[in-house]
Amino acid sequence: MLEKFNGIFYLIIYLVHFIGVGVYAFQTIFGTKGFMERFGIDPSGAIMIRMAGAFMLAVFLMSIYVGFIRPGGLENTWGFLNLVFINNLCIFLCNFYSIKIDKTGVNEKTTNEGVIAPFVFTVMSAILCYGLADKIYT
Repeated sequence: MLEKFNGIFYLIIYLVHFIGVGVYAFQTIFGTKGFMERFGIDPSGAIMIRMAGAFMLAVFLMSIYVGFIRPGGLENTWGFLNLVFINNLCIFLCNFYSIKIDKTGVNEKTTNEGVIAPFVFTVMSAILCYGLADKIYT
């Protein structure tokens, strides 16, 4: 198992990253009301919150398949992991612009979590793409 991830370090990064994505997916799909209250989002945004959660759920489920079920493991999964990186980067950039520059939708409940979490996910996914390059690009 560890050799599949090039050691414990990358396995831990993989788990932390995708468990984090799974937690956000769960909060946005099944805890939608609480999620919206926590960030001061109007109830009319519930459908879009759940839509974003569905994207995260798909990434979470694919990460389980790729990392632990797929017979080839992480071999030749560059498309998936690079898409995850680009997705994280785009979310970070859009949220940074929204919260720090444009400020549309910013209210008293807005926190830096919307910038910090995607930044951390971006860094973790970049580490995975770099550290697992010998596996994902084969």
